[in-house]
Amino acid sequence: MANYLFAYKGGAAPQTEAEGEAVMAAWGGWFQSLGPAVVDPGNPFGPSKSVATDGTVGEGGSAGLSGYSVVSADSLDAATALAGGCPVLANGGSVEVYETIEVM
Repeated sequence: MANYLFAYKGGAAPQTEAEGEAVMAAWGGWFQSLGPAVVDPGNPFGPSKSVATDGTVGEGGSAGLSGYSVVSADSLDAATALAGGCPVLANGGSVEVYETIEVM
């Protein structure tokens, strides 16, 4: 088993308290459905900056990432299948799946 990072991109923010509660319920249900595969449910990202190779600092990250989670799976394909039910997809976002490589 390896760990995989789900990098969330985009997705619409809830506009009302009721929408926020529904979104949180969807995320909670999805994480519950993943069961022990969830290593770290993660968090959404807030404001960001980026640093270029020449040291220039820019406002906002260029990747447009909105959050992350870490799961455990048997393969990249299996982790990608787990990402298929992610609530961010229903809100116009996407999920990038990366295998993490332990080096330390």
